[in-house]
Amino acid sequence: MRVPDLQDVSHRSWPCPQSAWTWQQRWYDLAFVHWPIEPAALRPLIPAALELDTFDQTAWIGVVPFAMRIRRRGMPGLPTASSFPEINVRTYVKHLGKPGVWFFSLDAASRLAVWGARWWFHLPYYLASFEVTHQDDTVVYHSRRREQPAAEFSARYRPTGPVFQATPGSLEHWLAERYCLYSHSPRGELYRGEIHHGPWPLQTAEAEISANSMLAPLRLQPHDTQPLVHFAQSIDVVAWGLTVASG
Repeated sequence: MRVPDLQDVSHRSWPCPQSAWTWQQRWYDLAFVHWPIEPAALRPLIPAALELDTFDQTAWIGVVPFAMRIRRRGMPGLPTASSFPEINVRTYVKHLGKPGVWFFSLDAASRLAVWGARWWFHLPYYLASFEVTHQDDTVVYHSRRREQPAAEFSARYRPTGPVFQATPGSLEHWLAERYCLYSHSPRGELYRGEIHHGPWPLQTAEAEISANSMLAPLRLQPHDTQPLVHFAQSIDVVAWGLTVASG
């Protein structure tokens, strides 16, 4: 893992926080799997303090499988919580003009990481079992949640084009280039968590999905059965602790 250049913010909408980052991560073998969806279907699922973000008046929901490495700044990685697969279900929101990500669920293979993320980041993490293998350039990915509500995802995905950086104003840029997450505490307090990385090294991709019940707990039905898929081989990330989202 390496620390991305904190001075290179030309691809961001706002500068990095002035405080020191606390977490270092590498995300790899990542697929952005997205479906368009009616904003009215998502609005009731988003806290009232957040604005649902749309692209050309369409909302999007994503299922994002990947693997990650993580360590806290100044500490070695823990054997059971430093490298594991993860999958999340997300949509896109804004607060006071800052676009970010809202997570409906995040499944991970590490019990300690699940507990820590629930506690420190107020995120809806679940413990899951994973099988992830590679066949040439294809990632064969399977996850099954070990808690309720049940959720499962099985797919084979692979890149189909060269690496590119998304053009500002494009759908790909709108989906990928987001530099904070939002969460809320059990008491309903809204928080923002900042991250930083270089521009996404995206590739067009294809996915053969054989099982996907990740959206079932939300009772959502996307417009299209065929998703929009992008792949990223790896990206290095730093993250800051949560701050209260003012306003």
